[in-house]
Amino acid sequence: MSLELFLHPLSSYCHKVLIAFYENEIPFEAKRVDDPAVGREWERLWPLKHFPVLRDVRRGRVVPESTIIIEYLQTHFPGRAQLIPEDPDLAWQVRFRDRFFDQYLHTPMQKFSGDHFRPEGKKDPYGLEQARAEFVKALGMLDAEMAHKTWAMGDTFTMADCAAAPAIFYGDRFFGPFRGTHPNALAYLDRLMARPSYARALEEAKPFMHLLPK
Repeated sequence: MSLELFLHPLSSYCHKVLIAFYENEIPFEAKRVDDPAVGREWERLWPLKHFPVLRDVRRGRVVPESTIIIEYLQTHFPGRAQLIPEDPDLAWQVRFRDRFFDQYLHTPMQKFSGDHFRPEGKKDPYGLEQARAEFVKALGMLDAEMAHKTWAMGDTFTMADCAAAPAIFYGDRFFGPFRGTHPNALAYLDRLMARPSYARALEEAKPFMHLLPK
């Protein structure tokens, strides 16, 4: 298998990349980083130990970071779903929305799980409160924007939607529920969860969902 993806099925950033793989039916080998041998291999490839990390064996490339992995796949493994438009004005808008979802929804959402796993006496309730406030503010902006749109860019599914799906899914689980206060954003999440690519990633994560913090 040319492509190896170092991942964990629960990881939100791995979900983002898996959506891109499944949208274009790109074959790859999933390498679970919770396997000790895989974990050591992953650390050699990327000592910062963040995931997902993509290894293209045939081309001899190691590609970290979810957005960059999706860009790499579009360049070298293009498929029917063009997740980043060729039109430069549309492309920068997709990249902006990708950054918006990662920076203002995804990052504060991850504060919840990060704080949960801190040892006693090292927790950060004030930081967690700030993270929730930032998430809610960004979700409110998204709610207004999604009032009359199907996907983040309108009618076309893009990399921005890959980024949005896990950020909203886990944010609603950790900081929500938001269905009563942000109906447009949650209706968007429903559409994302019904899309076969994200439905598949969630199905693969299901056996591990009991590990999530509450």
